[in-house]
Amino acid sequence: MQRILTINGGSSSIKYALFAAGDSPQQIMKDEIERVGSNDHAVAVKTLMDWTEKSNTHDKLTAIGHRVVHGGPKYYKPQLITAEMLSELRQLTPFDPEHLPAEIILIEEFQRRFPHLPQIACFDTAFHHDLPRVAQQLPIPRRYEAQGVRRYGFHGLSYEFLMDELARVAGSKIAQGKIILAHLGSGASLAAVCDGKSLDTSMSFTPTAGVPMGTRSGDLDPGLVGYLAQTEKMSAQQFNEMVNFKSGLLGISETSSDLRDLLAHESQDVRAAEAIALFCYQIKKWIGAFAAALSGLETLVFSGGIGENAPTIRARICAGLEFLGIKLDEKQNSANADVISVTNSNVSVRVIHTNEEQMIAKTVCRALKLGK
Repeated sequence: MQRILTINGGSSSIKYALFAAGDSPQQIMKDEIERVGSNDHAVAVKTLMDWTEKSNTHDKLTAIGHRVVHGGPKYYKPQLITAEMLSELRQLTPFDPEHLPAEIILIEEFQRRFPHLPQIACFDTAFHHDLPRVAQQLPIPRRYEAQGVRRYGFHGLSYEFLMDELARVAGSKIAQGKIILAHLGSGASLAAVCDGKSLDTSMSFTPTAGVPMGTRSGDLDPGLVGYLAQTEKMSAQQFNEMVNFKSGLLGISETSSDLRDLLAHESQDVRAAEAIALFCYQIKKWIGAFAAALSGLETLVFSGGIGENAPTIRARICAGLEFLGIKLDEKQNSANADVISVTNSNVSVRVIHTNEEQMIAKTVCRALKLGK
C-alpha cells in the first residue's frame, strides 16, 4: 500500500496525517502538536521525527506532502522540493516570516532523516494565482510589482477542498455559480469565487491582511506605521510582531485570541464583547464587498474552526444581510447543519468542514501520479 504523510506546519502548531494513496486518499491517522512557540519549535520537530521512526511509518511511506504558505511569484504549482527551491524559499522569508522559516526547518529535517523520500510542496497561494489583474495589483509604485509585491491570497488548500466538496454535495452547477467562501479560524479569510475560479480574496501580500483574526490585525491604515515609529520609536520588526501576534481578538479583548473564551465572557467583559462585534462586523463588510465584486451571490459557505462550530457568530455575521438574499434557519444553524439557510432563501448558506490534510494528500497523489 502506498502511503502519504502530510505535514501542515503553522506558526504555532504542526498537524500531520497519514493517508493511503489514491484518487481519493483515505486517512489512516491524524494528530497535531499544539502550542508550538518560536523557542520550542525544534522540540516539536524532534517529536514528529521520533514518531515517524518509532511507528515504522517511514518504511511504508511513498512521499511526504508539505503545506507551504508562501512561494512568492515563482512557486505556486505543487512540485518536488529541490535544493534550488529550498534556497529560493529561504530568500522569500521576508514575504512570510511567520510561517516560512518553520516550514523550511520541517522540510530540511525530513530530508536529513529520510533522504530517499520525495517531498512535495503544496502552496497555499495556488488557488488564487490567476486572480484578475485588478484584484492582484496593489496601489503602490509600480516598480514594486517587479519584486513580487502583489495580492497573493492564502488558505488556498482549504478553498480548493471546499470547492470540491461543494460540487460533490450540491452539484457542479452550484459550484460554478457565484460563491463566497469564509474560512474562519484563528487565521481567517474570505474568497469570492465564480465559475470555479478565485476573483478576489481578503488576505493580500501576507496572511496578516483582511479581516481581524485571533492575533492578526487584518487591514490597517498604513499611516499607523509612521505614527508609531514617531511616537513610540517602533521598529518595523516590532510593528510586524504587534500586527501578527498581539492584535486582532487578543488585542481588542486584552484577554484571549480564542472566540470560545470571548463568547463565555462577553456579558461581563465589554472588551470581549467589542472584540466579537468587530470580528463579525468586518466579515459582514467583506461579504457585502464580494457580493458586489461577483455582481450577485448564490452560495455562502462557512468553514474553519469558527465557521464550522460557532452558530452564534454565523448568525451575527448574517444578521442584516437579508437584502442580499441571506436568511438563516435558526434551528438548522444552531445544529451546525450542512445547510443553515431557510428553504426559500435566495442565497444558500452552507457549513462545510474543511480538510487541508486531505487536499495535500490528493495534491501529492496527482503530482506523483499515485493510485492510478
